[in-house]
Amino acid sequence: MLDKVSVLHATRGFNLLLRRKTPPRSSRTAHYSTRLAMSFGSSSRQSDAVFPIYVSGIHSHKILGSHQKEFKLPEGGVLLWEAESKSTSFQEDNFNSHLYLGNANTSQFGTQLLWSPCLPSTHTLSSQNFHAFPLGTVCVADTQVSGKGRSSNVWESPKGCLMFSFTLQMDNGHMLPFLQYVVSIALVDAIHHVTLLKGLPILPVKIKWPNDIYANGVKIGGVLCSSTYREKKFDVVAGIGLNVGNQKPTTCLDTLLQEVVSEAPLYKREELLAAFFVKFEALFERFNTEGFGPLQSSYYEKWLHSGQEVVLEERQQDNSTVRVSLTIQGLTPTGYLLATDDQMDPYELHPDGNSFDFMKGLVRTKLQP
Repeated sequence: MLDKVSVLHATRGFNLLLRRKTPPRSSRTAHYSTRLAMSFGSSSRQSDAVFPIYVSGIHSHKILGSHQKEFKLPEGGVLLWEAESKSTSFQEDNFNSHLYLGNANTSQFGTQLLWSPCLPSTHTLSSQNFHAFPLGTVCVADTQVSGKGRSSNVWESPKGCLMFSFTLQMDNGHMLPFLQYVVSIALVDAIHHVTLLKGLPILPVKIKWPNDIYANGVKIGGVLCSSTYREKKFDVVAGIGLNVGNQKPTTCLDTLLQEVVSEAPLYKREELLAAFFVKFEALFERFNTEGFGPLQSSYYEKWLHSGQEVVLEERQQDNSTVRVSLTIQGLTPTGYLLATDDQMDPYELHPDGNSFDFMKGLVRTKLQP
């Protein structure tokens, strides 16, 4: 018997029907499922498939019960939540929440988990429900149909990719630009950590400024951080996508590893995610108290750009174009690229906003020595 049925009308025409069974007191995990009919813009494409969302972690049922009215869904979606029995069947390639929680060893980040085989976007769900779950809650999807990227780019994310978003808060707005660098450090550190645990050689995984993860010259991951200022704090959602077992559209960690050791065991997304939060929690604590300075050397060790020469094409008043060569030295105090010319004059480089590849669309501002 269902002990409670609530119909909630969320903002912007969202409709939410929640059916909930109270789980046993001894339960660590509450399971919920979702039926979602989505409209994609002006397209008539719709999906009537069932997209289950599983909410895991200590006291999850209490959190859900106390925040029912705050849940929001993507516009055009109708969400049905109802308790699932323990007999729910999973496919082998589904994210394993029990394996993840068994490896998670943090006090704040990643202790509460939302997981679904398919979502429009983990970033959107985390953003729209920022205050419905504790800070540090992570949302994971096996596939995404409207994943979020830079400059409002949207894409479909395939199976095998580790896609997740999580929430946090910051007080100092001047430190926000550096958060994506902290997330990137933690992600690369987590990959190296899990690889070493397997007794295997470190992969050539590097950071491409500002927030992409590269290996052997191709992109295998990316970081997106968005923030909203509210009640004297910045509500931040950090989103990460990492090619773990999906060979397309570029390559993935499994392929890179097996090119080095043909019989190497495959990566598990759950272990990578757990390792990420262990690394991130320690880095974020230091970052939040001491700033990015103590982490800067670690970032430089992992990025692709120390000593890199970049060529800027600058239009002159007579409409001619001049090519200017600069050498990247590091980051400026505001988080942009620091570069010098042949005379060692310093410049700050930042994107022009017109190029998808930030490194190919840079403009310079001269800095005072």
